Amino acid sequence: MPIDPIPPLPADLPPLSKQPDFDPRKVPVAGIDAHLPAVAREALVPGAIRQRFRTAPPWEPEIWAERRFTDRQPALASVLVPIVMRDEPTVLLTERATHLKTHSGQVAFPGGKRDDTDADEAHTALREAEEEIGLDAGRVEVLGSMPTFTTGTRFIVTPVVGLVQPDAPLRLNPHEVANAFEVPLRFLMDPSHHRRHVFEFMGVQREWFSMPYMDGAEERFIWGATAAMLRNFYRFLSA
Repeated sequence: MPIDPIPPLPADLPPLSKQPDFDPRKVPVAGIDAHLPAVAREALVPGAIRQRFRTAPPWEPEIWAERRFTDRQPALASVLVPIVMRDEPTVLLTERATHLKTHSGQVAFPGGKRDDTDADEAHTALREAEEEIGLDAGRVEVLGSMPTFTTGTRFIVTPVVGLVQPDAPLRLNPHEVANAFEVPLRFLMDPSHHRRHVFEFMGVQREWFSMPYMDGAEERFIWGATAAMLRNFYRFLSA
């Protein structure tokens, strides 16, 4: 697939997340995919996910990229999709620090830009996870990688899926991460929780998924690139 399969936004159109009055939670829901089947519970246990990576059927990601809004050179990056092996598996997510230049304050996977010294995509994901949330790479079993997803900021992101030991301690880096939390994998792999949004800004239409999750009294609003990669993971597991 090409790096930029989706046409760029006008050069003077900044990302939505940088708009002072923009709140993705307030954008109307255009549709919910409740007609699609959820991934079966037995397919979400560690053994079944391992086997899926070993013998994956033919499949295609649903979303390859966001509309880009910068002419910067593309940069390689990786994120860790950390599946915590609890009795009911969960996905470990972070809330990015608000002072970061890109995707500040958003829910995200731990990860970041590839360094020249990284051996491969998995090395990048594990190194960044250790830097951001103190997750020891020795507590992660890497299963494999998903196809790349290109963000609007032109990061070509490889999602690396790994199983995390449930007793793995975390140590958050406050310069990069404001919070870390877990969401049941079963919730995220159920399309009845996948909401489609359509928003027109300065004559340009933007579309994205969201997967809002109530964590007690607090809403964890998963949207944008993170939701897109989770949607692709759904397509992978349900193929």
